[in-house]
Order: sequence, then structure tokens, then C-alpha cells
Amino acid sequence: MPTTITIHRATVNDAHEVAVMVGELLNEIMTTIGMNVFNFNFDETKARLQDFIDREKYFVFVAQNENVGPTGFITLFEGHSLYAEGAFGTIPELFVRPEFRSQNVGQRLVEQAKTFGSSRGWKRLEVTTPPLPQFDKTLAFYEREQFAITGGRKLKVVL
Repeated sequence: MPTTITIHRATVNDAHEVAVMVGELLNEIMTTIGMNVFNFNFDETKARLQDFIDREKYFVFVAQNENVGPTGFITLFEGHSLYAEGAFGTIPELFVRPEFRSQNVGQRLVEQAKTFGSSRGWKRLEVTTPPLPQFDKTLAFYEREQFAITGGRKLKVVL
């Protein structure tokens, strides 16, 4: 009998499990690219996530397997710009635990994000993939979900 995957909007009570998966995501990226590019502290991440959710600065949806618990998550935040013609959403994190990949969990999380964004009047969703070519499967996934490459690169300056 197949297991059921449900998706729910996270509350502060989900912060522990989501923070665990954030650590898994960041570790996977760093291991794959062979560089330590993230500073992950579990307790700080959990507290920050609780604060973001509580103040509705961050929207999180969690995929849950009825037998084993959380299998993945997607995070969103709202931005505003002239080029995007108003409000839009950004996906800073999307993660599906490896044993649940290729089971449409990521696709369902993205679909939930699209539905949520549409309900808030967002004009678009944006995402930046981790470095290529190591993450070309990630790029292919987003392209299958109707995301289009718009050019440019993600840049940052530490303040």
C-alpha cells in the first residue's frame, strides 16, 4: 500500500524539523561543491525560523510522509520590485530528502508555492539554483516546473 504524502503550511512548532532539514540541505550543497560556504548553527537557525514564521516574514510548507515524518520543505518570502510589476515570491530553499526524490515531492511543494503565491497576488516566483554543473539536475527540475532562465548570477556582499 503506497504511503500518503501531505503538505501543510509550517507553524513555529515545525521549526525543529525544518531546521534539521536546512542543515541537511546546506551540508549536501557544501559536500557536492567541495567548499564550506555556509555557516550553519542549528539553534540559531531554529530560532530565526520561528521568528520569521511568527512574524510572517517567511512562509514554509512541509511535505510529510504518514509513516516517517517530514520528507521535504520549501520556503518563500515576499519581495516587491518595479521589474516584477509589484509583489513577487522568492524560493530561498527547497529540499527533499534523498530517499524521497523522484516521488513528485518537490513538484508538489513547488505547486503549493505557486498556489500560495497566486493567492497573495504575486506576479512571479523566482529561484536561484546552487552552482552548476554540480546541480544541473536541480536546474532541469525547475525547468520542468516551468521556470525559465533569466540570466545573471546571484551575487552577495557580507555586511
